[in-house]
Amino acid sequence: MARLLIMALSLSLILAGCKVGPDYRPPQTAVDGAFGPLPEKASAQPYVLTAGSSQTAEWWTTLNDPDLNSLIEQAVKANHDLRLAAARVREARARRAVAGAGQYPYLDVNAAESRNRFSKTAAPYSAFNLPGFPWGFDLYQAGFDASWELDVFGAVRRGVEAADAGLEASMEDRRSVLVSVVAEVARNYVELRGYQQQLEISDRNLQTQRQTLELTVDRTHKGAATQLDVSRAAALVSTTEAQLPLLRNLQWQAMHRLAVLIGQQPGALVKTLSAVKPVPVPPAEVPIGVPAELLRRRPDIRRAERDLAAATARVGMATADLYPRFSLTGSFSLQSSNFNDLSRWDSRTFGFGPAFLWPVFDAGRLRAVVQASDAQQEQALVRYEQTVLQSLEEVHDAIAAFITEQDRRRSLQEAVRASQESTDLAEDLYRKGLTDFTTVLDSEQRLYQAQEALVESETTVTTSLVALYKALGGGWETQQGKPGQTQK
Repeated sequence: MARLLIMALSLSLILAGCKVGPDYRPPQTAVDGAFGPLPEKASAQPYVLTAGSSQTAEWWTTLNDPDLNSLIEQAVKANHDLRLAAARVREARARRAVAGAGQYPYLDVNAAESRNRFSKTAAPYSAFNLPGFPWGFDLYQAGFDASWELDVFGAVRRGVEAADAGLEASMEDRRSVLVSVVAEVARNYVELRGYQQQLEISDRNLQTQRQTLELTVDRTHKGAATQLDVSRAAALVSTTEAQLPLLRNLQWQAMHRLAVLIGQQPGALVKTLSAVKPVPVPPAEVPIGVPAELLRRRPDIRRAERDLAAATARVGMATADLYPRFSLTGSFSLQSSNFNDLSRWDSRTFGFGPAFLWPVFDAGRLRAVVQASDAQQEQALVRYEQTVLQSLEEVHDAIAAFITEQDRRRSLQEAVRASQESTDLAEDLYRKGLTDFTTVLDSEQRLYQAQEALVESETTVTTSLVALYKALGGGWETQQGKPGQTQK
């Protein structure tokens, strides 16, 4: 027995470095050297993208809005999606500890008391027809059992590799949630300020249209206008008034959403954010880096790479099941029918020795498991490649949206300027009786539409920048999301 134990230990030491299955190699993904095409800085666009080193850690601070900074700080601390993601990290860390425990011996201590009786009619006890034979007796026992499966072919170590990769993947999941939460807060905040600006424009236009209505009524009394002119002016006032409830509703919804994002009741921010403020303006220059940085920074790509590492380790775990298993087992206990004799050395009982298990025939089940693991590894690689392509697509789409919306904004600025001149001229001519009222109404309506579209475009420019930073994977490098930070 001792000889077998020595042989098993020697084999374990010799093969300690042996691990079956493929060793993981990070995928080498070829990407373009730069995002493009990007406009030159001399462009007429006020906000220009450059290929300089990206600064995405706290990108929202470049919008220079203290309210936005405060909201994001609160969201990072209290958002419920982030709290769920942090709990999943703790779960993955615990699972990694479970996997690592398989590398060490297992020991348990046990104690029991039982009342027992032999059968007088069952062989061999029926032969003991002796006077005073103890057919009924108490049994007391206390001892321990130990076992240690020798990780000769690396099944446990591959399991630890898979668990490590799973833990790192869960951490990347949390960072991905952080990126989304930060972007969602910024987008809703920018839209809120846009709705407030639209409300202000609607209020100003409504005042102007009411003045026009009063002027038309006065001219009607003087015989210089008709009742048709009054009806048209009143219809324009009512149409503008009808826009106000919708904009107020959108404003409240944005406030409610922001409150929930920072972990508070929906109405918590209504008083705080009701004061009208302008839409945050992007910085003049936005460095976005190069695609190679995207692979290193974006959490979903990093998560997909860790999933591939875990799938590779699981191939080794499945392969190890094809090989023999060696383990050492042992037990020691004290047994006695008299409690007072339990501590005597003569009450001892023990057993120890090596064990060997090798599945000889299983109808191909284990090899099928290996094939399934190989296929899962291939799927993980495809998902990684797909995630990279989708990430690049999102960045290019966000770049295009940011650039083209600035062109639209510039055209709308010109449209507002021209519409304002046209409206001023039409109102002046109408007062002098040199044009009809239809011209005034058309001019005012076009001005209102152009102003509203301009505010929408200004909002879209900033939300496009938010979408670009999200596509670049910016925002997770905050204190709560930095690598190596303890996840509570």
